Amino acid sequence: MSELQRVYGQLLARAPENKMEPRMEPMFRAMQILGEPNKACPVIHITGTNGKTSTARMIESLLIAHDLRTGRYSSPHLVSVTERIAIDGEPVDDETFVRVWDEISPFLELVDAELVERGENKLTYFEAVTILAFAIFAEVPVDVVVLEVGLGGITDATNVADADVSVFTPISLDHTDLLGDTTELIAEEKVGILKPGGYLVSSVQPTDAADVLLARARELEVSAAFDTLDFKLLERRPGVGGQLLSIQGQAARYDEIFLPLFGAHQAQNATVALAAVEAFLGGGQRELNADLVRQGFAETSSPGRLELVRSAPSILVDAGHNPEGIRVSAEAIKESFGFTRLVLMVGILQEKDAEAMLYTMREEYGDMVEDLCITQSSSPRAIPAGELANLAMNAGWPEEDIHVTEDLEDAVEWSVGRAEAGEDLGGGVLVTGSITLVGEISLLLKRGEA
Repeated sequence: MSELQRVYGQLLARAPENKMEPRMEPMFRAMQILGEPNKACPVIHITGTNGKTSTARMIESLLIAHDLRTGRYSSPHLVSVTERIAIDGEPVDDETFVRVWDEISPFLELVDAELVERGENKLTYFEAVTILAFAIFAEVPVDVVVLEVGLGGITDATNVADADVSVFTPISLDHTDLLGDTTELIAEEKVGILKPGGYLVSSVQPTDAADVLLARARELEVSAAFDTLDFKLLERRPGVGGQLLSIQGQAARYDEIFLPLFGAHQAQNATVALAAVEAFLGGGQRELNADLVRQGFAETSSPGRLELVRSAPSILVDAGHNPEGIRVSAEAIKESFGFTRLVLMVGILQEKDAEAMLYTMREEYGDMVEDLCITQSSSPRAIPAGELANLAMNAGWPEEDIHVTEDLEDAVEWSVGRAEAGEDLGGGVLVTGSITLVGEISLLLKRGEA
């Protein structure tokens, strides 16, 4: 067992990621004991329902282009837990991850003991990794932290930070059992990351959610900038390997921006990311160097988000985890890839609205898809393949079009075979549903190439 595997095992022994505690006191206690690493440097904090990780990566890339040392905390990971804590765009090295964890573990055990004494649960997996991230960023040190919320906002473990800029990607219905069943209620949870002295930057939102954000900004007397009102995407031209954008920022217009990501949703994420960096570097009043902006976007990547991991036939992986995510990815695929036929390989986690996701797939892809491979990742939270197949039929998929397998190698072999079965060369495979499935298939294909 490697040292990293040892530490990962200790983290996994804690309450799992989907069992988040709606509390903040243990996080503030841990920060106090560790010397407040959450206050070591400025923070750009990102919440929302979809697009958080892609937006965080774009913000990170823009800051790196401006010669700032960045720390990015995002979740979940595709292959290795170290991906969650990035320094200058790259996962923290195993040695640092292990060493800092071993240094802070005694202090976390002290917090655990205090919690148990009060009859509360110990620090969760997500709380522990968040504490580790702040400790690593403070030690490196970094110039700015790009911090992605895990779930919600006000009681999310990341909210021990007081952000200089708070970014809100599109808010829609997800985790309704925890956050509320309207976008207004969800916005009330997410707006908790906005702090006095901060700056609000938001995507276009449902009216009720936008009203919540604006009211909170006025209450705290902080500046607020909304997509289409204060900045906007002027033009977008899909092309080979991505798209070309023109963006009107808060301070200036930026043209001929190449973004190596697909879809209108990524163009909107880029628009918000640029506005956030304008807010951070110049309060939204100072024009950024256009060449550095172009460089930052050109060097952006977003693994597991409409990522082409193999050609002949093309295999795309996309961590679409709710109906809206499925919809925008479908639009991007139809726009940017010349598929005449598409095979879907799907695995979904238990807390997701699987039937609605499968219904959205059927509606969006229509006659392009005749083959649906239902499978499951190794996650204990994965919906069993047989159960998911029943949900697919409930969503309107014909039983004869569905192949069910728990074996990922069989899933790949069947899906590739179906993509290659036609007389034309326009067949492809899309792996989607959960990030755990996307990560395992990506790793499986890379091992196959090796």
